[in-house]
Amino acid sequence: MTPKAPKHVPFPSREQVLEFIRAANGEVDRREIARAFHITGPERADLRTLLKELESEGALQRGRGRRIAPPGSLPEVAVLIVARADAEGDLFCKPEHWPEDEEPPRILLWPEPHHARRPGVGAEIGVGDRILARLTRIGDARYDARTIRRLAAAPSRLLGVLALARDGLRLRPTNRRDRDEYLVAPEDAGGAEPGELVEAELLPSRRLGLRRAKVIERLGGREGPRSISLVVVHSHDIPVDFPPEALAEAEAAVGVDLRGREDLRAVPLVTIDGEDARDFDDAVFAEPDDDPANPGGWRALVAIADVAHYVRIGAALDKTARERGNSVYFPDRVVPMLPEALSNGWCSLRPNEDRGCLAVWMIFDAEGNKLRHRFLRGLMRSAARLTYTQVQAARDGHADDLTAPLQERVIAPLYGVFQALLGARSRRGTLELDLPERKVVLDDGGAVARIEPRLRFDSHKLIEELMIAANVSAAETLEEKRRPCMYRVHDQPAPDKLVALGEFLESLDIPFHKGSINRSGQFNGVLKAARGTPHEHMVNEVVLRSQAQAEYSPDNIGHFGLALRRYAHFTSPIRRYADLLVHRALIAGLGLGDDGLRPGTEEDFVETAAHITATERRAAQAERDAVNRYTVSFLAAKVGATFAGRINGVTRAGLFVTLEDTGADGLIPIGSLPNDYYVHDDAHHCLRGQRDGLEFHLGAPVEVLLREANPVSGGLVFGLLQGGVAGAAKGRGFSGKTKGRDGLGKTRLKERGAVAKLKKGARGKQKAAGRDAPAGDPGESGPKKRPPTTTSRRKTR
Repeated sequence: MTPKAPKHVPFPSREQVLEFIRAANGEVDRREIARAFHITGPERADLRTLLKELESEGALQRGRGRRIAPPGSLPEVAVLIVARADAEGDLFCKPEHWPEDEEPPRILLWPEPHHARRPGVGAEIGVGDRILARLTRIGDARYDARTIRRLAAAPSRLLGVLALARDGLRLRPTNRRDRDEYLVAPEDAGGAEPGELVEAELLPSRRLGLRRAKVIERLGGREGPRSISLVVVHSHDIPVDFPPEALAEAEAAVGVDLRGREDLRAVPLVTIDGEDARDFDDAVFAEPDDDPANPGGWRALVAIADVAHYVRIGAALDKTARERGNSVYFPDRVVPMLPEALSNGWCSLRPNEDRGCLAVWMIFDAEGNKLRHRFLRGLMRSAARLTYTQVQAARDGHADDLTAPLQERVIAPLYGVFQALLGARSRRGTLELDLPERKVVLDDGGAVARIEPRLRFDSHKLIEELMIAANVSAAETLEEKRRPCMYRVHDQPAPDKLVALGEFLESLDIPFHKGSINRSGQFNGVLKAARGTPHEHMVNEVVLRSQAQAEYSPDNIGHFGLALRRYAHFTSPIRRYADLLVHRALIAGLGLGDDGLRPGTEEDFVETAAHITATERRAAQAERDAVNRYTVSFLAAKVGATFAGRINGVTRAGLFVTLEDTGADGLIPIGSLPNDYYVHDDAHHCLRGQRDGLEFHLGAPVEVLLREANPVSGGLVFGLLQGGVAGAAKGRGFSGKTKGRDGLGKTRLKERGAVAKLKKGARGKQKAAGRDAPAGDPGESGPKKRPPTTTSRRKTR
């Protein structure tokens, strides 16, 4: 119900508008606000401006369509899934569609009064049911729900591994969030045997006991090298097969000629990628600028595969590319946005082969400031396919047979323009987070050979800076030509996140002026203050979590992290649909062909932006999931071993830990921590013992024992051996902890040989026939949105 506002009031203040929206039960639109405050005529534009300001500050959020709501709000009426029941029998729900990496709001389902119960409502509602409910907001991320009607169950499929149990076949889901098992009758197994990876659908089932499932597809043995990627692909609903029409279009593609193009084949453009790169869609070249008016300046050419020539608007290739949104990269394979005939063929800039390209010449002064640029459509021929390692080695004086002839004319000038661009980057104040990455290295059989740090050379940064410059040039050109642009935008951090970050940094005595953050570079002072301290990793993590997520949008708000006023993705149209849209807009705006963006098609940009933002996040989650599962597979033989790690997530469920050597994520359940009552202090990212005062902080070092590694679900469970620091809580202190110079504290292990017993028990669990131990949820460890009120008490045993 829309609240009433007093009549005949002057134009409302910010506080009045916010109070009105908060009082609304759900979402309101601009017309409702205008009507409530009697806003008419020119004042409607003022209201629109005010609402945009409030949204940019994080005080409001967009709802369905053009509706507005307080941050974290749900609509007044929503489809919910009854998720769980507590010890008192109260039912709690979650929205039907909710991101896996975000904690859902707390929704209590109120029982219908006995006299008001209708068939299908009230007492018949139980866990797993799907309902339409009316929501009442009662606080931050807290709602009361009342059932409108029960809905038919949505078709439910899941991926799992068949196992043999005493009562027949069981299906154990690969989703680490699903701890249930499902019965599979012999007639529903579809010929699948225990140990096979299968896709199944849930069947209508009796209220008591395990639910039943039916196998609909057999995917092979779970130990096969293909199984991990298959699990991830199915779990995240990533399209794999191309329609026959799209494949036919790709196979029919042929090379381009010089008609309507500039000849760039004499320019020694080179591609520089990782050793395991599967497509090559960008090439670079640089040389000193010979213009006397630009002493010490540089000319740089970035050439990008001309995907728009092959993927025409409305064609089958275009439709499937938009559906996928982007390519998805796994350690053993890629799920491409375009068929292989294009992604590894005509749109891949192979050395010594003619390829069509869309390119940009850029002129920089000696300080790295871009003076001008010019886009063109060309025909190029890559001089060499180089790797980051090769180029860096050549720069360091260790050229090989391929890079030696390119050293003076190609590689040295590229590093020259890079040094200039690096200076410009530093001056504008780009956010410089230092968070190491890991990569999974597979052997010839597809098994994990090792997990190692992903090295980052100046050659990586060189390509990154040139790509950023080309992306900025694309956005600038489209603005100048008044053409639609699919911007890559990154908003400023929300005010509430800055407040929480400030409170956290205050506890570390790191100065932070949260009220004046308007440039990303202002965070670099915080990162610098933490450098070399025990808190360095933790501060980098918390600063990252305070940032907004980047997304695609036809409306430009700038890129906060890169400190750029305008930015668009232009450099990877093989693997990102956003880049293809930018290419088409440039072709149309500059008159470079008849395959550019058509008039009117920009009207779909809002919907397309939301779609490709979602597919990008789906891909990122899937790629993290695959790396996690490969890592768990690698560690499964190391149950009982001890590892050094850091706390990367603090929740009411326990501590999420990242291992130092492999980057693997796992859970220390709160019930396995030293015996105490623990409070989750969200503001300071820690768990704090009420009695003994032992504290566990985000980023703090720990030593853990690997207790369980479940390759099926991709989950790890750790036991705490050493960690925690003495806090300021009242009491006698924690007698079983000794604090050392490294800040670690040893947990209480009373009996002699307790560690050995723990290791033995873990190995026994691992060897138990047909049993996979339940695992923790590393998905909780990443950045996520949580309700501000998250303090709770748990007694551990």
